[in-house]
Amino acid sequence: MEDAKEGRLYIVGTPIGNLGDLSPRALEVLRTVDFIAAEDTRVTLRLLNHFGIKQTLVSYHEHNSREAGARILRRLQAGETAALVTDAGMPAISDPGEDLVRLCHEAGLPVESVPGPSALITALALSGLPTGRFCFEGFLTVSKAGRRERLRELADESRTLIFYEAPHKLLATLEDMLAAWSDREICLVRELTKIHEEALPTTLSAAVEKYRQTPPKGEFVLVVAGKPAETPAAARPEDGVRIAERLLEEGLSPSAAAKEAALRTGCKKGDIYRLLIESRDGDRQA
Repeated sequence: MEDAKEGRLYIVGTPIGNLGDLSPRALEVLRTVDFIAAEDTRVTLRLLNHFGIKQTLVSYHEHNSREAGARILRRLQAGETAALVTDAGMPAISDPGEDLVRLCHEAGLPVESVPGPSALITALALSGLPTGRFCFEGFLTVSKAGRRERLRELADESRTLIFYEAPHKLLATLEDMLAAWSDREICLVRELTKIHEEALPTTLSAAVEKYRQTPPKGEFVLVVAGKPAETPAAARPEDGVRIAERLLEEGLSPSAAAKEAALRTGCKKGDIYRLLIESRDGDRQA
């Protein structure tokens, strides 16, 4: 007797613009699974037609994820294999595919990744802003009040911030960012991997001015600098003198105390020493 076939879900990254970015492994999986769960079957059909792939498509998107997810899960439990794709990029990132992946984990079904392009990582790499630590926020809410509240909550975030934004909402979002955070560096990335790909490093204030004059086109990824570290106020020689006076009480000589206070404050040793001696002479005269 043959062993029962094991159901499996593949999450397959698809091109975000240039079809040449679809990997050979992704092509093989799309050809060989039993069916493909697609965010928009029309978009995925164009991709499949380009590569000559004949495959069964089922619809899985934000508005039918509960019902469609249950149907897909039953098919996987029956031993079928499926590829999950989104319109562009990696499924399950700011995407209802995360619910299907969770359902499979809860059911004990294997989930396998077939990595591919990702707009947020590509834009971050292009931005020229710090990449070591970042925070992905996806799309902000369409509610004006909700968007402004979320931006206020992020005001103290020091990591680089990444957002997706549609062209018709871009200017309002930039204006709200400027109001919530004051001016910061931003890189506006659009049309990734396409003919008109653009990465525009600028500031929030300059971006607002630009798009007040010129209506934006294309889907955007906004990469924004986090809150800058606060620069401590520069120490004064008088601050060094107070430190040196405490060090004198601990037994250090005036010269050694001035040297140590200079190391702690960044002030010049000579300035601290001069003020320290003047202060001691004044005390003796009094």
